[in-house]
Amino acid sequence: MAQTQSRPYPAIGRAEDNRSDVLDACLVQASAKIQVCDLNFYYGGHQALFGNDLVIEPRRVTAIIGPSGCGKSTHIRAYNRIFELYREQRATGAIYLDGQNILAPNVDVIELRRKVGMIFQKPTPFPMSVFENVAYGLKLHYKLNRAELAERVEAALQAAALWDEVKDKLGKPGTALSGGQQQRLCVARAIAVEPEVLLMDEPTSAIDPVATAKIEDLIETLKQRYTIVIVTHNMQQAARISDYTAFFFQGYIEEYGATRQVFTNPVNPKTESYITGRFG
Repeated sequence: MAQTQSRPYPAIGRAEDNRSDVLDACLVQASAKIQVCDLNFYYGGHQALFGNDLVIEPRRVTAIIGPSGCGKSTHIRAYNRIFELYREQRATGAIYLDGQNILAPNVDVIELRRKVGMIFQKPTPFPMSVFENVAYGLKLHYKLNRAELAERVEAALQAAALWDEVKDKLGKPGTALSGGQQQRLCVARAIAVEPEVLLMDEPTSAIDPVATAKIEDLIETLKQRYTIVIVTHNMQQAARISDYTAFFFQGYIEEYGATRQVFTNPVNPKTESYITGRFG
């Protein structure tokens, strides 16, 4: 179901507005894992997102596409409030995760970031061993004995399709791995703490085609357990791996729908121009 408007759902007030009528008006799709309602975002006095509304279905891959600077990364970084690390950045509107407005002031941000993990454009292994990279979050969130910790680390590395390549290198620095292995290590680190959502911000842009194929295969496997949102500039990648696609342009969501629909029969002329390479 494609949307050519940026506000297909009733608009709401600021994030701290938790009135029940706002929730009732916004959550028009009870099955949604995430529902974004009238999200606006500011870098100081500059507004980067305008009235974004979006439904993210559970255990599906949603691709976010659009030209550079259109707000794709800004949008997904609101899902775990990582923008709050920068004082001048702020968001208004609401983002509901399983019915809870995660932009509300009473939200446990540490727990939110456990539930909503993030993989960045460039691999970001910690300056520690492969084992400790994965164990780090587990130690923060859980009280595990040594055997339990080792079991959870192995399970995460197995799930990230990395265990066979590093099982004899667990004590070596994570930074000593290849770029593609480092990115899968970051995936293992994220899924070790049992998130519900994985945000991927151009996760294959800094790695080679062979490593990219491994990440894409991994995404196909991971969506059986996790809800995945991926930002990508690669149209072929979006068409291959995603179930739904949202097209962003100048801070607005111009179109959203099933990937096959968006790529083969887009409603918005801007979408067609972008995916056919006429601009961007």
